[in-house]
Amino acid sequence: MNKSHKITAYYHLPGLFEFYELYRVFLPLYFGHREYFYDWCDIGSIYGAPAECIWGGGRVGLGESGPEEVLALVEEYGISARLTFSNSLLKEEHLSDKKCNELCRMFEKSGKVKNGVIVHSDLLLDYLKTNYPGLYYVSSTTKVLTDFQMFLGEVNKDAFKYVVPDFRLNKAFDKLEEMTQSQKDKVEFLCNECCWYG
Repeated sequence: MNKSHKITAYYHLPGLFEFYELYRVFLPLYFGHREYFYDWCDIGSIYGAPAECIWGGGRVGLGESGPEEVLALVEEYGISARLTFSNSLLKEEHLSDKKCNELCRMFEKSGKVKNGVIVHSDLLLDYLKTNYPGLYYVSSTTKVLTDFQMFLGEVNKDAFKYVVPDFRLNKAFDKLEEMTQSQKDKVEFLCNECCWYG
């Protein structure tokens, strides 16, 4: 391997709305003092949804900050925002939800960095592709794809820029190694207590 080639690990941070006050303090520190942090890591995105979003799927949403403030903060630092719309029980009548559609309109028309949506429902995915083509789409780990062939099928779908496999596939090294580079480039791993350090 060429020693001048630097490999970067991109972290996707939670609490886009809930932790706004934290990020308001953390992001200036992170970008103003990179020497405090490992040089092999960077922020890939910050994800979340505000309270009472029907497309959000029952996640607890806290925080008082409005979407305008949240969007302005991530735009200031050139970070991709991902709306977490992983409700698996959506029906046709939910697609017209005013709050969720307004969020998509706002985040689609943002600045230099493209924003995305983490999505579970195929119904919602089709709706978003038609109505908000300026966003990118991430297949949610909430699909619990523990069968490797089903996961591979998801990776091969053109609609998704990224796919987050169920954490139980994180250690399927032999199968992951057999994937093509373009397939590997679409995979984002969920790291939790089942993962080991390093």
